[in-house]
Amino acid sequence: MSITVHGIDELKKLAGSDLGTSEWIAVTQERIHTFADATGDHQWIHVDPEKAAAGPFGAPIAHGYLTLSLFIPLFTELLDVRGVTTKVNYGLNKVRFPAPVKAGSRIRLAGRLAEVEDVAGGVQITVDGTIEIEGGTKPAAVLQSLSRFYA
Repeated sequence: MSITVHGIDELKKLAGSDLGTSEWIAVTQERIHTFADATGDHQWIHVDPEKAAAGPFGAPIAHGYLTLSLFIPLFTELLDVRGVTTKVNYGLNKVRFPAPVKAGSRIRLAGRLAEVEDVAGGVQITVDGTIEIEGGTKPAAVLQSLSRFYA
């Protein structure tokens, strides 16, 4: 369930809040192939199911950066900021990929709005995120994301 805020002042009041979890989304082999085509990264562990089945993970796995790229659509399920003119990804402080995402797995995001700080013309938010793998014992990704919202 998404939290909706109207404007920067309401966003500031959420600092330190748990944002909940997104819905599960599937990381299909087709999605992995599409990402490989978009990035030019066609390593066998991602795109050759037969060879990957005999590899270290027993199946093809998603690119770490594919998993990371899904942060934004998952995050938009958690927080909807209205009443701002511009929303931009500002970067990342830290990213780790503790566990691979096997093709056919489902992932979701658990997020916490760690900080909201003023910047010229708006605010910068820091989100602590964990991308979980359904049924997994370790997360697919643990990250700290920075975004800016301008009035």
